Amino acid sequence: MSENQSDSGKTRSAPAPKSAKAAVRRRRSRYTKAELHAIFARFHAANPEPEGELHYVNPYTLLVAVALSAQATDVGVNKATRPLFEVADTPEKMVALGEETVRDYIKTIGLYRNKAKNVIALSRQLIDAHGGEVPQDRAALEQLPGVGRKTANVVLNIAFGQPTIAVDTHLFRLANRIGIAPGKTPLEVELALEKVIPPEFLLHAHHWLILHGRYICKARKPDCEKCLIADLCKSPENTTRTKSAAR
Repeated sequence: MSENQSDSGKTRSAPAPKSAKAAVRRRRSRYTKAELHAIFARFHAANPEPEGELHYVNPYTLLVAVALSAQATDVGVNKATRPLFEVADTPEKMVALGEETVRDYIKTIGLYRNKAKNVIALSRQLIDAHGGEVPQDRAALEQLPGVGRKTANVVLNIAFGQPTIAVDTHLFRLANRIGIAPGKTPLEVELALEKVIPPEFLLHAHHWLILHGRYICKARKPDCEKCLIADLCKSPENTTRTKSAAR
């Protein structure tokens, strides 16, 4: 994911603090249950099976790709990892390559030195603690070097089909801009989204929102004319709403 909230260093996310939960209760969605259902029903109709844009071949390579994507673009990560994953698609093969060689493969990615170190360290830990397999548990994933809550959520969602929500900068901005799940931190937004998204749409929700924020509701200027939820959107920046009011 491009422009991710940083997961590049060793971070460990504790269970949601009471203050965060209280904040979620105070900052309510601008939408009714019916409006929320309509929003996600449209996303589903337009793209029933959304996919992430990072290249991977198995849960392990997905984990590595997402860890490398912090403060980098998906396009840039894919250019580096395609040849890397051709020679190292398991923790054992990655460790055999060694940190210096991994560094050479990913040197076009930001923070590549620290990321190469983390890739080798997390690969060793997967071998030592998990038999070379990627754990299907957030707490275990967050124990791995260079893996934070967002990366763990992406892996659990894409690799293992768990209805988690990974909040990157696109999703964080979108949730606050349109008021679907306002929050001061990624964790607040994640918890708020879990509460308001209709259960039947939860599995793919973060994909739809990230893609919408990346390509339609863009940071500098939202493309409201192409937005499939423009008539439902309550953002003050909604240009279609402004034009309607002026008529």
